[in-house]
Amino acid sequence: MSAIAKRVTQLSDGRELIYFDDADTTLPPGRKVDERPPDPRPPVPELRLDPLTGEWISVATARQGRAFLPPADLDPLAPSAPGRPTEIPDDYDVAVFENRSPSFGPGLPPPGEDPSGEEPPGGDPSGEDEPDVRIALGRSRPGYGRCEVVCFTPEHTGAWGDLSPSRARTIVEAWADRTAELSRLPGVRQVYVFENRGPEIGVTLHHPHGQIYAYPYVTPRTRRLLASIGTYGPDLMADILAFEQNSGRVLIKGEHFTVFVPFAARWPVEVHMLAHRHVPDLAATTGAERDEIAYLYRRIAQAIDLLYDTPTPYIGAWHQAPVRAGRDTVRLMLQVTSPRRAADKLKYLAGSETGMGAFIGDISPEDSAERIKAALSALPD
Repeated sequence: MSAIAKRVTQLSDGRELIYFDDADTTLPPGRKVDERPPDPRPPVPELRLDPLTGEWISVATARQGRAFLPPADLDPLAPSAPGRPTEIPDDYDVAVFENRSPSFGPGLPPPGEDPSGEEPPGGDPSGEDEPDVRIALGRSRPGYGRCEVVCFTPEHTGAWGDLSPSRARTIVEAWADRTAELSRLPGVRQVYVFENRGPEIGVTLHHPHGQIYAYPYVTPRTRRLLASIGTYGPDLMADILAFEQNSGRVLIKGEHFTVFVPFAARWPVEVHMLAHRHVPDLAATTGAERDEIAYLYRRIAQAIDLLYDTPTPYIGAWHQAPVRAGRDTVRLMLQVTSPRRAADKLKYLAGSETGMGAFIGDISPEDSAERIKAALSALPD
């Protein structure tokens, strides 16, 4: 898919904007410039350490004023039109830009400076010795990093299952490109690609889009994975793949990835896609693997939308290895989760889940797998 073109430009306030043109695009290579007067960038958020958990909390007050479910004529992700400037000044296939109200950034530390104040990992050649956070009361630091928005289509509404195969492939190429580029930024420790779909999830824009966070720390979920690998051994994710492939919960077994409902699913709808070879992140995938990612993600999205008469809300989360730890053991995995447990019921994170982090499943993973298999069988080839 070398015909996918990447075109880099800037918005009027200096934020980066990147166009990714489909391999079969009908758009011309030139792009209009952003003619809006530049707005000041927000201050860098403050990270505050929760001493009870050792987790960093980003205090990003600029996010309070972001758009909330605007109508189509005020869609900030649509291409600009005469008298209606938006975040994207021209028509596009896929567009990526720095978030106007980021959770991290827009500032970055000077190259070579680690603002975390933690000791660098050392001693364990596997890279699993990600240092523990130094617990202290009242500890804070700048919330360096970067947050980007990935617009899947210029249309105001739609879903992954509606996208053409070419468009899906362009999005995967954008994900891989941005993972590589963001991983090289000073102070970035982990890159997270994700999609929130549906107001039930908390989406604030109807426009089909996803996001990418470049964190200045390794996230709590990944730290727990690194700890599990340290306890089990470096083959944990390879062994999970073999275990799941021998179960009745496999949904699709491709050439490069297997799609399955996991043994210990937390959510009523939970689908994982795990790479067959060891690959730490999207940037390290081959062209053939990206082709299959685009195909399989569309199939997953289409299938879970057939479970009920109305669209299924979900989070599509790409779990990738941190920038410097676990590169040889943390394997690229997609996790698609939905809180929808019935046509008119959602699973809320209530007392046990929110208070104690102890999940209680309402639907068995085996029953969920059978329902999704039935939906997959109803899809056209």
